[in-house]
Amino acid sequence: MNARFAELTEGSPYAGYTYSYPHKTAYRRLPAPVPLARAWAGEDTGRLFLYAHVPFCEMRCGFCNLFTTARPEADVTAAWLDAVTRQASRTRADLEEAGGRPPAFARVAVGGGTPTWLTAAQLTRLFDLLEQGMGADLRAVPVSVEVSPGTLDAEKLAILRERGADRVSIGIQSFFDEDVRAMGRPQRRAEVERALGALRDAGFPTLNLDFIYGGATQTVARWVETLETALAWSPEEIYLYPLYVRPLTGLGRRGRGVAEDWDAHRLALYRAGRDLLRARGYQQVSMRMFRSPRSDGDAPVYRCQDDGMVGLGCGARSYTRGLHYSSEYAVSARGVREILTDYLGRTEDDFAAAVYGFALDAHEQRRRFALLSLLSEEGLSLADWAARFDEPPAEALPQLDALPALRLARWADGALRLTDAGVERSDAIGPWLYSPAVRARMDGYDLT
Repeated sequence: MNARFAELTEGSPYAGYTYSYPHKTAYRRLPAPVPLARAWAGEDTGRLFLYAHVPFCEMRCGFCNLFTTARPEADVTAAWLDAVTRQASRTRADLEEAGGRPPAFARVAVGGGTPTWLTAAQLTRLFDLLEQGMGADLRAVPVSVEVSPGTLDAEKLAILRERGADRVSIGIQSFFDEDVRAMGRPQRRAEVERALGALRDAGFPTLNLDFIYGGATQTVARWVETLETALAWSPEEIYLYPLYVRPLTGLGRRGRGVAEDWDAHRLALYRAGRDLLRARGYQQVSMRMFRSPRSDGDAPVYRCQDDGMVGLGCGARSYTRGLHYSSEYAVSARGVREILTDYLGRTEDDFAAAVYGFALDAHEQRRRFALLSLLSEEGLSLADWAARFDEPPAEALPQLDALPALRLARWADGALRLTDAGVERSDAIGPWLYSPAVRARMDGYDLT
């Protein structure tokens, strides 16, 4: 255990971003196909998260390892919409069979990729699919859509507002053109500000701005200036992401774009950004997320460690308590094209079973709940844990006892919550809590 302590306290704070568990690189082809009606049997299908993944972008940014392809031909996007329609038809029928009633959705998100790469007509068809095909009441639940500066126009914004989108998330990364170029994203500040003006004029209740810190050209002063510029737009949410250089990405292939003392550089930028946003009244929800006091606190909260998620589209993941499943995953352009081509050729019956994913046994389910609770501001609540599991959390996951001793977490009001020191090391604590089996699978994954 001492070696593991050293890994956590003396190693890099940036081992890996934990936004779910297990990581997608732990997924493999399942021993046998699992019919969706069986996978969802016994699950609560009355408050699901519906996620549609659009695997298309105008460019592949140098830091990006998401499942996406740049500038697809028109026939590819048309075929993709046809395939998503087939998948949705089969998925809704199987959810209804599993739950004994039509599924209900408490939250909807459209991500990617870049959903606004689609034409206005294609966006309309996608929202028709979510509403009519899946039965989501888009005007009664929170609906979030990811956009990019270069793909927005008045017609698309009008469609998003009319179809119920109340949150838009736009990746800016930096207001300095030199910084974004160094990170492999050719983008101009004038275009970003035009897009922000259009978004504000359209009247979306929640505007989220994404930024990345840790590029070689960034300084603390320029980083603070970027965030000051962002605050002038009064965003309801801001996400601050540390830069990672991952295999097969543009930065990974070129081997450049990072500072000499990278960990110290990223920590200095993180702390400067955190302190500024807190001083301006933003609530820190996690290492990455900051929420304005103006944001709507009445929206239903989706807890990814609790609630099921239904994913549509090549690259989307679906979560039940005991099974996570998706299409396959790759980073290289060739690998993404091969997986997408396979998806486009699937019949409706081909979508009737999960064939690729990760089956979570009782231990992995406990680990997932503890890990994802701990990495958010709510922390790991003993009452919430006891309502689900029959042994203390430290018995299921003995590593948890180490965190208070290392001053990375503390017990308060019946919950284990990260300290400031723990929050800034979230990207080390998350992977530190992965099971050996998940680690081994991740280490052996072929990204091509």
